[in-house]
Amino acid sequence: MKKIIVAITGASGAIYGVRLLQLLKATPGVQTHLTVSPSGLLTLRHELDMNRSQLDALADVVHASHDVGAQIASGSFQCDAMVIAPCSMRTLGAVAQGLSDNLVTRAADVMLKERRRLVLMARETPLNLAHLRNMTLVTEMGGIIFPPVPSFYHRPASVDDMVNQSVGRVLDLLGLPLVHTPRWAGLPQVATAVD
Repeated sequence: MKKIIVAITGASGAIYGVRLLQLLKATPGVQTHLTVSPSGLLTLRHELDMNRSQLDALADVVHASHDVGAQIASGSFQCDAMVIAPCSMRTLGAVAQGLSDNLVTRAADVMLKERRRLVLMARETPLNLAHLRNMTLVTEMGGIIFPPVPSFYHRPASVDDMVNQSVGRVLDLLGLPLVHTPRWAGLPQVATAVD
């Protein structure tokens, strides 16, 4: 059983965390642990008209963001990965500086100290120097900065296609099967005229 922590913070893009939970729920052999910051809940309501109970139903285990005594706050809790989707710049800064002031940042700190996979779907543009330096710090500690930048080579026809592509790439980083994301197979061979 793979155990994956999903955290949702207050940056725009709550759909990334929700879609990740939906896809993980449909993946056999995966147990999800969810924690959501208060700002993440506000964004969830505003962007998706979704309430807490609807979100909680997508996870196997739910932890309150203020519960720094939860099992995911300890390195002795064996889990495979954590994804912060979306990751606000406030959360990024706290992770970069080791400020474990809530369960999201504490669980992320545990992932880094235990040398486990941590993926931050950082959401903000443009980026200032503090953002960039914090991204560098997290990367140097072993985390993966994964801004959900849409790609267009697969010719997305909807916002859902773009969300699925980004979340599918995160699943790839977690070693889980890509269901909704086609892999790049190269450009088709084009016949060229010879002079």
